[in-house]
Amino acid sequence: MMTCIAIDDEPKALEVIERYCQKISLASLKATFREPLKAIEFLNREKVDLIFLDINMPDITGMQLLQTLSPRPLIIFTTAYSQYAVESYELNALDYLLKPVTFERFLMAINKAAAALSSRNTTGMDEDAAVFIKSGPQTHRVKVSEILYLEKDGNYITVHLKGGNILIRENMGDIFDLVPAADFIRVHKSYVVGIRHISMIEVHQLIVNGEKIPIGSTYRDSLRDRLGIM
Repeated sequence: MMTCIAIDDEPKALEVIERYCQKISLASLKATFREPLKAIEFLNREKVDLIFLDINMPDITGMQLLQTLSPRPLIIFTTAYSQYAVESYELNALDYLLKPVTFERFLMAINKAAAALSSRNTTGMDEDAAVFIKSGPQTHRVKVSEILYLEKDGNYITVHLKGGNILIRENMGDIFDLVPAADFIRVHKSYVVGIRHISMIEVHQLIVNGEKIPIGSTYRDSLRDRLGIM
């Protein structure tokens, strides 16, 4: 069972999360907080798997709070403002729930969190693990271990493999519905890379299979945290 907390300055929003958590067995809600700074104090003492995090709050925003956490739990943003969606995914948030949150949408996010946590807790990548990637009329079965990186270009994403490429029509914000978040990391607004294939990391770029991949300034801290780089 996942342990989680909810942080939101609106009492009704917290009541919704609490009520939804009571309906399912996947998540155990340990605490709720209306004051973000008290939540940070709690997180300094206790470890949780998942945080439901509002964005617009007093003293510190949800975006700012997220960047203070190391290591970071899984994050599901909850907000009434859709304009933050892109930025939330750039911070590697697992999901983005727009208020008022329906139970069906909440359940989808919880299922995604459970799958991500399961992958995160699995030691080593299963060499036979595969995903199905749709490209036009064709659907390809691709081993996860063969995916080097994904590159966005306009409305399309190129999946770079050891033995070739696949072009798909997909949003970068939804890419972790396609590849497991435990094995990949977003390093730029246009690039997601397979962690096991990173051979070198420099200040502004990294190397994957001999190719230079830029590191966006927004992603440097999360990359360092994820890989344990001091």
